[in-house]
Amino acid sequence: MDESGRRRFRQRTNRVAGQVAGIQRMIDEDRYCLDILNQIAAARSALDALGVELLSQHLESCVLQVGDSAHEQAKHLSPEELLLEVRTALTRFLR
Repeated sequence: MDESGRRRFRQRTNRVAGQVAGIQRMIDEDRYCLDILNQIAAARSALDALGVELLSQHLESCVLQVGDSAHEQAKHLSPEELLLEVRTALTRFLR
């Protein structure tokens, strides 16, 4: 992954971390339960979007090996091993 991709993912994870910290503050402040649940839903949605973006990046760079961006770990795997990794990741991600 190039530096701009890492920066983009870092920004998104920082945003999610801020949302989770906000949820903790809401709990500490004894905020209304539905307001907290709405924030939890927003954080989950943000994590899901991050996961989809990261999976797309992985498919492009590591599985399809577009350009020279494949991660060192992926370069040594067979197509079958890469497919198994993707299946495992999707299974975990979709739970």
